[in-house]
Amino acid sequence: MKEELKKRFLAALKEYHSLGIAEQIDYQKFYLYSIITHSTAIEGSTVTEIENQLLFDEGITAKGRSLQEQMMNLDLKAAYEHSMQLAHQHTDFSIDMLKELSAIVMKNTGASYNTAQGSFDASKGDLRLVGVTAGIGGRSYMNYQKVPAKLAELCQLLNQRRQTLLNGTDIIEQYLLSFDAHYQLVTIHPWVDGNGRMSRLVMNHLQYEFGLVPVKIVKEDKAEYIQALVDSREQESLEPFREFMMEEHVRNICKEIEEYKKSQADDPIKVTSDPIKSFSDPIKDRLYQAVLQDGTLNYAEYAAIVGASEATVKRRLGELKKEGIIIRVGSNKTGHWEVVNRS
Repeated sequence: MKEELKKRFLAALKEYHSLGIAEQIDYQKFYLYSIITHSTAIEGSTVTEIENQLLFDEGITAKGRSLQEQMMNLDLKAAYEHSMQLAHQHTDFSIDMLKELSAIVMKNTGASYNTAQGSFDASKGDLRLVGVTAGIGGRSYMNYQKVPAKLAELCQLLNQRRQTLLNGTDIIEQYLLSFDAHYQLVTIHPWVDGNGRMSRLVMNHLQYEFGLVPVKIVKEDKAEYIQALVDSREQESLEPFREFMMEEHVRNICKEIEEYKKSQADDPIKVTSDPIKSFSDPIKDRLYQAVLQDGTLNYAEYAAIVGASEATVKRRLGELKKEGIIIRVGSNKTGHWEVVNRS
């Protein structure tokens, strides 16, 4: 993993903690609500964070949202609350513990299945007895007969690494364990449904247990998130997924920092002559400077300059364009980028 990425990761967390962002009243609650909202949105829920706040705190259902997706959010909230209790108690991972959490995640949206291999109920956390594929045209996940042994092996590995890291202070390794647990669980795909939600929950479970800032995968980054899982699977390496998760956390933490600073500023709408001063994201800083120097480069060339993936560069350029800092002159294929004269 790139050392520069690790440095940015630790620097973002250091600034986040130094500002005391998490110490605000109800911050942890609303951060959890945001994690839940984005996790279910990745699975197709259209319930917003505000709608979930009303649903969770006041029991007010959202107009135009299906009962299915609202129950999905309520169930995931209950699963997170139980998971956090287990994390606080430092409960070891086991197949029964994972099935218990899955049963809560799928309580009101899981179905029962009758197959040639037997019957199982997703709402009770039962492991699948059928094969599943990774989307349209995707390859199949492992044979269901291998799932129990692989899941037991994963639990044993997590418990071993947890015990070492619980007594240490290596934040990077703690996060990497949580990312690895996420990837490995979704790769095993123990259940017929809810694997994505469970994998993200287990990742956050470990982060809560280590006292880390939990990672939130926002719905806007769903395509890049899925591609990182695919890349790791195809390359048979954890690195693509690890790097995506670190980039995602840095990106979201920097947004939190920027929003907090704006809320604390005496003049939050003050306009500066240099737009670079408003950036809290070092990748965006470097990309802005690169476009200033040469706006004709392609995504791969900018990626090499700023030390990020092409997908990240594409998204940051889109953000700079949306913010009115750069414009695209000409077509996507033959045109170039220009920095807007803001004087």
